[in-house]
Amino acid sequence: MSGQPTTGHTAKFRPGAIETTPDGRMVSATFKRNVQPVIDGLAPLLAGRKGAALEIGSGTGQHIVAFAKAFPNLHWTPSEPDAVHRKSINAWRAHESAGTSPALALDAAADWASSPGFGSDSLQLIISMNVIHISPIAVLHGIVKGAGQTLQPGGLLVFYGPFKEGGMHTGDGNAAFDTRLRTDNPDWGVRDTTEITKAAQQHQLRDHALIPMPANNRLLVLAKEN
Repeated sequence: MSGQPTTGHTAKFRPGAIETTPDGRMVSATFKRNVQPVIDGLAPLLAGRKGAALEIGSGTGQHIVAFAKAFPNLHWTPSEPDAVHRKSINAWRAHESAGTSPALALDAAADWASSPGFGSDSLQLIISMNVIHISPIAVLHGIVKGAGQTLQPGGLLVFYGPFKEGGMHTGDGNAAFDTRLRTDNPDWGVRDTTEITKAAQQHQLRDHALIPMPANNRLLVLAKEN
């Protein structure tokens, strides 16, 4: 996700210093910096996997289009609570002729797993990038709870972004970023991997991997118990 954060129950971003094309496609510079490292990190995890994949908080839509091309054995569905971003997601989908589903208006803090199209063991993968630190903690818990209900046994829940590890920031930049987030909105902030994995255990999700990414980001990977 990229742009300027706005307050709300779920993470929403508005286009700030970001290019928007006439057809509504939002273009994030962050995408160009992190898309290939993220794909490289996901590749060993997704090798041989087939089925449905859901992105929670698809932002501009650039990432899910790239994921659909990199991992065509998965059928990708984007989701985003903000209508401006859903327009961008669907515009990217059309522009790239990407084989994804249209963007869902999914509120991650709500009981989204009970929505039409979802059910027990319906998903192979859920990924959420740069969402849980710019949203209330209810969003994190909603994602984890829904993942426990909808992931297939062995399916993966993947978070991308900055994290604390064992209560400590992984760099001074992340610490400063955390301070800015909490100043903007006290319900936001960089989350701790220990707290996330502890919450995940309540929903049959176990710690699977923590993969370093550029700029002190991580891929935090949780797996549904078999």
